[in-house]
Parts: sequence; C-alpha cells; structure tokens
Amino acid sequence: MIRLEDLAIFVCAADNGSLSAAARQHDVTPAVASAAMKRLEGELGARLLARSTRSLRLTPDGERYLQYARNVLAEVNAGRDAVAHGRRVVGGNLSLSVPSDLGRNLMCQWLDEFLDQHPAVSLQVRISDRVADMFRQPVEVAIRYSPPEDSSLVALPLAPDNRRVLCASPDYLARHGRPRTPADLRQHNCLRYLLSDMLHSQWTFFKDGAPIQVQVSGDRVCDDGELVHRWAVEGRGIAYKSRLDVLADLRNGKLEALMEDYQGEASPLNLVCTHRMSLSPTVRALRELLGERVARYLTDR
Repeated sequence: MIRLEDLAIFVCAADNGSLSAAARQHDVTPAVASAAMKRLEGELGARLLARSTRSLRLTPDGERYLQYARNVLAEVNAGRDAVAHGRRVVGGNLSLSVPSDLGRNLMCQWLDEFLDQHPAVSLQVRISDRVADMFRQPVEVAIRYSPPEDSSLVALPLAPDNRRVLCASPDYLARHGRPRTPADLRQHNCLRYLLSDMLHSQWTFFKDGAPIQVQVSGDRVCDDGELVHRWAVEGRGIAYKSRLDVLADLRNGKLEALMEDYQGEASPLNLVCTHRMSLSPTVRALRELLGERVARYLTDR
C-alpha cells in the first residue's frame, strides 16, 4: 500500500530537485527519505527519480506520476480543510507567493499581523515576480497583479481599481524635464521591466477612454520590480509601476506622478488560488485581512 508520507517525499524532492532537501523539509534523515522513495518505486514497479551524485531529475514515469501524487496530497489536505472549515478553524500550513516590490515593502508587515492574529497558521512565503505554476510548484496562494490566465484558478480581488502610475524622482525631472505626453517618453530614460522573460517596453495610457501606446527605451532592464522602484527613487529614469508599489514615495515626495491627465493601465491586485483553496477558512481570513489593509493603505494620508 502506498504511504502518504512517501508521496509527500517524492513531490518535495521533485519540487526541490534534491532528495536531501526533501528530507530536511520533512525533518527526516536522508536515509529515511531514500527508503521512502524505494518503497514508492517498489509499489509502482517503476523508477520515478533518476539520481546521481550531483543531480536529481524526474524520469518519464516520474513526470507522468507527479501530478497524480499532487492530486492525492491535495485531496487529503482538502479533507483536512473541510473538517477545519466545519469547525471554523484558521490554522495549518500555507504556502504563499508574492511580488517582490509589494511583498518586501508592504505585504510582509501585513503577513506578520496575520500570523499574530492566527498563531495556529504557519506560512511559507516565496518572494518573486515570476508567475507561479500553482499546479506544478508548491504554491497554494499567490498575490498577483492582473487576473490569472488559467481559467481554472480563482481570483479574489484585493485592489480591483488599482492602476499603473508613471513616476520619476524630483532630481531626474530637474535634470531631464517632465514628459507631458506619451510621445515625450521617447526622449527619456525609461526603466523597463522583464516579466516571465517578456520585455515590457510598450507602455499603454488612456485619454478619454482611447488607448495610446508608446515604445520606450532606456539603459536599464530588470526582472525585479523592487529594483525598478529603487532606480526611480535614485533618479535613474522614469518608471511605470503599480500605484500600490510607489504610493508611499509619491506621498513623501521621493517620487512625483507624471502625465496625470492620462490614465494608466489597469493593474488590479488579486489573491489567486484554486477553487478548493478559496473555501479554506485560512485563505478566507487572509483575504479579509489583506483586503482591509490594502483599502486602508490606499485611503490613508
């Protein structure tokens, strides 16, 4: 009979590319983790992991079996969550992915508050601007701008009216002048963003509801939103960021909003999860707290 703990070791090893890492996360010795894999492979009559002294990878059978293993573990967790839901219990382990700028500068303090309110919850937080694959990676909830492309995921709104804002530091504007129209941006150093290996160098604005697109250029490109934010504050160029990300610096004068007679692109903030996770008392409590904190942050002066 296949053991759940063996499935968990297998999934963790596949996610981390290391049996030793899986052993550490499950607080067992490498020998115990290795025995779990041998037991599972023996039950299936197939080799799931190809191991060498320096690397570990999934075999073709392992690739096929991984999603089944995830589904089994997910159903077990769903059953546990259903029982907890019936008791209105907020607790358990929750893995969360958040964007770099929002995560480090705002979200972390709100997550601290959430854990203070719910000591039975344990969080694993991944800070990255890469969009997590919630069916292949160990991420249960993602805080993300814009709705998910996968229609099987649920997007619970946190800041549905959030938009991008064009901004630069007073120092940059004193040296290079202030753009008045999207076309003026072609004469400026624009801080461009790389998301999922796609360069965002075409910026869109709206005037009287009509979109206006401009191709921008500059001497800096980064896949980390926080660094783009920092460059803007340091006077390195003009950034086109989520208003949530830069609101504090707009308020304290480190950044100035530009071309305010144009509307920026929509950038709604959502809590993204599977339908099953959306029913979890822990996820619902997290969404409630984050929604309240975001709303308060946007209206505070």
